[in-house]
Amino acid sequence: MEHWPTGLAVLTVLLLLGVPISMALAGVGLAGVAAIIGWSPALSLIGSAFFDNGREYSLSVLPLFLMMGNFVVQSGIAEELYTSAYAWLRHRKGGLAMATVVACGAFSSVCGSSMATAATMTRIALPSMRRFGYPDRLSTASIAAGGTLGILIPPSVILVFYGILTQQDIGKLFLAGLIPGVIGVIGYAIAVRLSIALGKIDLPVEPKLPLMDRIRALKGTAGALALFVFVMGGIYLGVFTPTESAGMGAGGAFLLVLLSGKFSKDRMIAVLYDTMKTTSMMFFILFGALTFTNYVNMSGMTADIQAFLALFGDSPTTTILVILCIYLVLGCLLESLSMIMLTVPVFYPIVAAQGIDLIWFGIFVVMVTEISYITPPVGMNAFVLRSVVPDVPLSTIFRGLGPFVVMDVLRVALLTAVPGLVLLLT
Repeated sequence: MEHWPTGLAVLTVLLLLGVPISMALAGVGLAGVAAIIGWSPALSLIGSAFFDNGREYSLSVLPLFLMMGNFVVQSGIAEELYTSAYAWLRHRKGGLAMATVVACGAFSSVCGSSMATAATMTRIALPSMRRFGYPDRLSTASIAAGGTLGILIPPSVILVFYGILTQQDIGKLFLAGLIPGVIGVIGYAIAVRLSIALGKIDLPVEPKLPLMDRIRALKGTAGALALFVFVMGGIYLGVFTPTESAGMGAGGAFLLVLLSGKFSKDRMIAVLYDTMKTTSMMFFILFGALTFTNYVNMSGMTADIQAFLALFGDSPTTTILVILCIYLVLGCLLESLSMIMLTVPVFYPIVAAQGIDLIWFGIFVVMVTEISYITPPVGMNAFVLRSVVPDVPLSTIFRGLGPFVVMDVLRVALLTAVPGLVLLLT
């Protein structure tokens, strides 16, 4: 089966030409399978990929978590999280930027979307940081980097995709993302201090609030904390399946909107419309990826790549390092979802054959993908910030992200060297 390099080349060209990832994956997968087994069985396979998978009960987890995230955005909870974080960090140099990172991590735990986190926190945090004299380079970098936590801290839409593609337990993937997510928040807070030190930025420091005032400030986080504990606690204790927890989370987020007094018919329509639009887009991408997976399995691509990786040494560590290098290169060309849908069907059989835990590998993939959200030329979170604050040049945003990318690389290295940190809660 010598034609898979041609198929991969065609797919790459289509993506670079701007063809939607769903159409590119489905088209190349269909044509490749047809070249191997003929058009009639190939059309049957693509029909199965779209129709049979579209009726899968387990896939309902995706629109339900998206609905949960949309309700959370509408509830205004992000402002309360930001205010609470600032109450605890205002007396530290760079406290506003560190509060932004902490608020991004907390918001991610009930939102699940990096771009939604970045867009929401830009509107909330950037005006405050500008008012206190923070340079745009530091302000936008802390928001863009903090937003990447949305695809790692559960509930994460990207982890749902990975679980479906690799047939892994989504609940375990969510639990595995908790500790790396917390490490990410700590690393980004350190990156804020590094940015201040390296840039010799002089920032105001507010007086430290009394302990009781700081504790009272946590009142605003009660809704987000209750929703997170409700969803993740239900999964961890075995009370809910991941699909059931998504439904309960969506219901809980709707309750938050009601309690916040911000419910209206227009907001409800906006939530339902955004959920429907995003679900449709993601389902087409997923079914296109499953079609491409059939081509990968039939073409011998996996075996050939495994043989290539063996040239560097037949060990799990070497395999992970080579895959890491591939992801870092792809991150300069593709956005994160496209990258995952293109590579996971190829890589996961290889790492499974070498005895690498697929839950750990899922977190590894997401962490590496996080880096692509904040590195040029396709750093999606940077473009999200640019759309919200068009007066800030992209070059300014990317320049400030250096220390945050360094922290991401160090986090990947730590969790690769100590994989038990990822699997501790599972």
